[in-house]
Amino acid sequence: MTTFKTIALIKGIHPGFVLERELKRRKIAKGPFALSINEFPQTLGAITKGKRKMNPNLAYRIEEALDIEEGFFMVLQAYHDMKLEKEKHRTPEKPDLSRLRPILFWDTAFDKIDWIRQKRAVIRRVFERGLLREKKEIVRFYGVAAVRSILNEKEIRK
Repeated sequence: MTTFKTIALIKGIHPGFVLERELKRRKIAKGPFALSINEFPQTLGAITKGKRKMNPNLAYRIEEALDIEEGFFMVLQAYHDMKLEKEKHRTPEKPDLSRLRPILFWDTAFDKIDWIRQKRAVIRRVFERGLLREKKEIVRFYGVAAVRSILNEKEIRK
């Protein structure tokens, strides 16, 4: 399998996990391997547990020792970093509940609402009976486009 295809399959995975698997596959002990590439065993252990990032210098030494294509682990690290960054910016699964009155949803358990799957009902309910701050929170959470697609322009301006 080519490096490109391999990376496509495992991108987003911490490079340390891939290294751990490769060392096991080759039946190489981490401690002696770390020492053989002039690295502290604790450092290599932290990387294989995903607690520490791979750096270019170490990636180069590992790739050289294991005869792995140059840059492989750094590409994996970049994909892993991108995955973490995307997770930081991902839309939360529910709005700021402190800005919504539970009484708006008197007919259901407020803590059991699936804010994503029940988006249409939530938007309609809040725009029919909600306060301005509640409407603003719903627009912030779902976005103007989603709210407009469910309501007409007149209801949004209320």
